Amino acid sequence: MWSMIGLIGGLALLIYLTMRGMNLFIAAPLCALLVAVLGGLALFPQQVGEGEASFVGNYMAGFSSFIQSWYLMFLLGAIFGKVMEDSGAAESVAQWIVAKLGMKRTVLAVVIACAVLTYGGVSLFVVAFSVYPMAVSLFKQANLPRRFIPGALAFGSVTFSMTSAGSPEIQNWIPIEYLKTSPYAGWEVSIIVSIFMAIFGYWWLKRMVMKAVAKGEKFVAREGDPLDGTRELPPPILGFIPLLVVLVIAFVFHHSLQQSALIVALLGGVIAVYALNRRYFQNFSGAVSEGTLGALIALGNTAAVVGFGGVAKAVPAFTDAVHAITSIPGSPLIGSAIAVSVIAGLTGSSSGGQAIALPLLAPHYLDMGVHPEALHRVVAISSGALDSLPHNGYVVTTIRAICGETHREAYGAVGALTVIVPALGTLLAIILFSLGLGI
Repeated sequence: MWSMIGLIGGLALLIYLTMRGMNLFIAAPLCALLVAVLGGLALFPQQVGEGEASFVGNYMAGFSSFIQSWYLMFLLGAIFGKVMEDSGAAESVAQWIVAKLGMKRTVLAVVIACAVLTYGGVSLFVVAFSVYPMAVSLFKQANLPRRFIPGALAFGSVTFSMTSAGSPEIQNWIPIEYLKTSPYAGWEVSIIVSIFMAIFGYWWLKRMVMKAVAKGEKFVAREGDPLDGTRELPPPILGFIPLLVVLVIAFVFHHSLQQSALIVALLGGVIAVYALNRRYFQNFSGAVSEGTLGALIALGNTAAVVGFGGVAKAVPAFTDAVHAITSIPGSPLIGSAIAVSVIAGLTGSSSGGQAIALPLLAPHYLDMGVHPEALHRVVAISSGALDSLPHNGYVVTTIRAICGETHREAYGAVGALTVIVPALGTLLAIILFSLGLGI
């Protein structure tokens, strides 16, 4: 009983401390300590036998293993995003999309701009930083409540574009190692689910915005709002080409290199940005340095919560919870979706949740005869649901650091669009796979 209390209490405390603004590097190990103490774990590796669980040993094992596996992907993804930003290529692509859609479709323009950049391989955090200035300008001109900007940014970045077939984001690549699939696994179902999430999510976001406007909410300007850009930007085509380079290289090498194809693809994207947009850079070396720092922060935040998960999975309550989930009657895809989503919620990270869940769950479900492509796609989509609870690193950064909002004002829309919509998408994927589509 104490172990379960510690597991649930540790997660609740992690969410609370994050919403209070505590740094994840402090909050995650502190909450993991609570889980370990109530779960009966020793504090230090020296207090137990070799290979036995302890708080420090398990936390650092989870922390370091995630960095070892994903450092280069995070690094190149962040650098690619920053050089796209510094050259003006990302802004040029976003402005082109806005111009084509028009001012009447302000919310849709922000969502699509984020989706295009995300599906092109730009880091989620960089997408938010890149699109936010245009989102402020558009919401100001349309006189829409600015508290919905985080929801628009998050919906376009971490839902249908992040977990769909072919996406270069790591949430679509982690399952490859464990399931021996490809980033295009279950693409037929993925197309249907992505279209559903995009249409339904946009309708819901638009409805929330219009409801707030009807109640009299308006855009409120703030000191320090980004000014409309006056710098010279490259033609949009020079921004689209590097995105295509990432997608094409990832497609060409995904069979031979599997996960490592993403390293080659992102490196190719960086080279393409530099080759095509050299004259538009403000500070290329500075962008690389900022991208490196951003990668370390994003990677560290994710690894911090993966470390929390490393401790959580060592306590008896975690084993009981996994056994209960994997014993759910009916389609094994339901159990896999619930397990991955819950673990992603515990860690506050879709990628971290997959990294913890798949080594435990993939052999179990594959032995049961679950089709690897169906499992890949369900795992990818479901990992993007409960991961977006308030303590998620992207959620905290986007709401507070980028948009300057509070969780109280902005998280309602963010939670609805990044938790409920992907959960419904997961359910739809399970139904379609159960009917035999795509397998």
